[in-house]
Amino acid sequence: MDKRRILILGGTTEARDLAARLAGRTDLAITLSLAGRTLDPAPQPVPVRSGGFGGAEGLAAYLRDEAIDLLIDATHPFARQISANARSASQAAGIPLLRLERLGWEETEGDRWTRVASIAEAVAALGEAPRRVFLAIGRQEAKAFDAAPQHHYLVRSVDPVDPPLDAPDVEYLLARGPFAVEAEVELLREHRIDVIVSKNSGGDATYGKIVAARILGLPVILVERAPAGDGHHAGTVEEALRLADHLLGTFRKRGV
Repeated sequence: MDKRRILILGGTTEARDLAARLAGRTDLAITLSLAGRTLDPAPQPVPVRSGGFGGAEGLAAYLRDEAIDLLIDATHPFARQISANARSASQAAGIPLLRLERLGWEETEGDRWTRVASIAEAVAALGEAPRRVFLAIGRQEAKAFDAAPQHHYLVRSVDPVDPPLDAPDVEYLLARGPFAVEAEVELLREHRIDVIVSKNSGGDATYGKIVAARILGLPVILVERAPAGDGHHAGTVEEALRLADHLLGTFRKRGV
């Protein structure tokens, strides 16, 4: 029996977990695609393809050339361009698409959240008065905060911010999660942080800073996700496994 071929667009913990769960199946051939933005990616449980595809058209060509049966988009909740390319490519190639997107964090008692729709809104939400800001949004969009140079910034990222900010008062911290709550409390106290800027990424690995902010009574400016598009969505790896089997079965019945 020919193996069904699945391409997972990854870079998240969920993508790695899903690939590991599927790796032992003899009826499937799994390829995990990484964008290559992280300089030292974690080891992966299945064959890895690294680098871009050349937009939606390039991805569609790859899906056809490799006879992919199912495309799973398990990229970061804020990887909007990649997800848009995945939707276009799956339609062009005529194969099903499954979006695995971890659930966002929910506000609870003691949280002091200001929800914004974009990084630009987060910059504006800091206000005019100088503040000590913990930027925990990754490296790619940190430069936007040059628009508010009056603040002190502590920028944490997995890889160096390049080019660095032009703002005059910036510290950089290279670290990869998961981050324990106790360590996050200590970090915020040590740097005398007034406010945290974070994306609503969801998951456990970076939730520690949200809990630490709650413990210390600090405000959080939270960049929310864009509304989910139409299609097949899973919020957990378990749900994605069930949906993947369903989509492969439906796809087979169509005789493609």
